[in-house]
Amino acid sequence: MTSTRNKADLFNAMGIGPVWELRSQDEPSKPDAMASGVGLDEMLPASLSLESLQEMVAVCKKCGLCETRKQTVFADGIPHAPLMVVGEGPGVDEDATGRPFVGKSGQLLDRMLKAVGASRTNNTYIANVVKCHPPGNRNPEQAEIEQCSPYLVQQIKASGPKVLLLVGRFAIQTLLNTKKPVGELRGVVHQVTLDGRDIPAVVTYHPAYLLRRPEEKSKAWDDLLLLKQQGLI
Repeated sequence: MTSTRNKADLFNAMGIGPVWELRSQDEPSKPDAMASGVGLDEMLPASLSLESLQEMVAVCKKCGLCETRKQTVFADGIPHAPLMVVGEGPGVDEDATGRPFVGKSGQLLDRMLKAVGASRTNNTYIANVVKCHPPGNRNPEQAEIEQCSPYLVQQIKASGPKVLLLVGRFAIQTLLNTKKPVGELRGVVHQVTLDGRDIPAVVTYHPAYLLRRPEEKSKAWDDLLLLKQQGLI
């Protein structure tokens, strides 16, 4: 187990104050898996490369977000990396740069990943459910998610990650096919099933939420430890 000293260093990297110890292994554990019912990929061909998907997304006009976007935001990081992070949708900074998670929430995400030995420059691929910036930084609407999520599903299949980190309720609820809040879904290794392949998925709060509620960062640390314990990064 990681020493308390090393934990303190990792907490500092994430901007978290005190060191929190893991619960005892003698305590009752939660179920270790929950199968999802994702069925979002029927609208696209069965097999597409990441390059082809990005070209399709760049000219997509399936919903009204195409009218207000500066550009689409497809992905960042290393294609085919073992870890894939899935967020909700681009913000203003992402709309300007064409890359996901580049604002303050992206900086926090990078610190979180670094704390468990992950990086978008080394072993992580990053994408969002919605590929266009919702105006006014509003939440994506259900119709927009339904139009855009098939791209995400094909993106996951084409990249082939070994484990998923789902951040924020829209990513979590979309890929796990549930309406449960994030707090009820944490602490369990879920499974996202695509083409008969089960991909382990850990859920946590969105970095933007953690910036508003820093007292929740200790929970995010537990989620990152659960991700690390999968032994895939």
